[in-house]
Amino acid sequence: MNELARFSLQRRQLLAAGTAAAATTLAPQAWAQAPARVLRVGHQKGWLSILKGRGTLEKRLAPLGVKVTWTEFNAGPVQLEALNVGSIDFGDVGEAPPIFAQAAGAPLVYAGATVPRPALEAVVVPKDSPIRSVADLKGKRVAYNKGSNVQYFLVKLLEKQGLKYGDVQSVFLAPADARAAFEKGAVDAWIIWDPFLAAAQKTLDARLLADATGVVNNRAYYFTSREFATRNADVLRIAIEEVNAIDTWASRNKDAAAAELSAVLGLDKSITALYLNRARFGTAPVTREILAEQQAIADTFYDLKLIPKPLNLLHAAPVDL
Repeated sequence: MNELARFSLQRRQLLAAGTAAAATTLAPQAWAQAPARVLRVGHQKGWLSILKGRGTLEKRLAPLGVKVTWTEFNAGPVQLEALNVGSIDFGDVGEAPPIFAQAAGAPLVYAGATVPRPALEAVVVPKDSPIRSVADLKGKRVAYNKGSNVQYFLVKLLEKQGLKYGDVQSVFLAPADARAAFEKGAVDAWIIWDPFLAAAQKTLDARLLADATGVVNNRAYYFTSREFATRNADVLRIAIEEVNAIDTWASRNKDAAAAELSAVLGLDKSITALYLNRARFGTAPVTREILAEQQAIADTFYDLKLIPKPLNLLHAAPVDL
């Protein structure tokens, strides 16, 4: 099943679940007056989990009469499905999943973006591998998650070395399966992001061949729906400010941040410390220039026939840019 078909299937499943939940839970509570406004946050384990634990977003939004609810998801695409069926208003995701969501008709807009973080994704090879340069990847078996940010990274990395996308043997595997294949020697290289990258270095003694520095920016994004953005610009501004406040804290307290993040992710602190020591921090509203970066990824995915139609992402800002 390709990424677009998976997105459509997840949409139908979430829509059915949401309809059932509404029938069983909303009717008995119809008499209760709903809060004036609600910000429903969907999140993966990570920085938004830490923001939830702080409670600072709730404190900032309380004077506006805005209630905050939190729902944890195991992956970005599932969060985007929840947005599409109206279950959440705000969430965090990498570069690629929003493009598949938009290609499937999701009404999402980009509320915020991190600074570039190119060191957080890389190609790794076994410690004793004869592969010493990107050029040596020609003809080799390279594992990565199809339709993800690292697939775009691979395309641009090969281009920079004068190679074509078809010059390597792509092995499409999710991170857990790719790690197993890498450990068994079933693939020659693995392209992966943090904290999986740091875990591979720490526990598999993987050797870093090349990260994305000078190739792609590798931002993370915070998304919302067009309807929510239109009605709640003040809420989104505060949400992005509070996310940036967590970034600022982490940049100044890396040891404490590594400890807290390791507890959230269930990883050894040495892994999260390696991850954070090469991270860059900062989150702000999107700009025309940032959307142009997403446009380049969308165009590449269209050229690779990963999405069925070209996209115009300048329409994906919460306000006119």
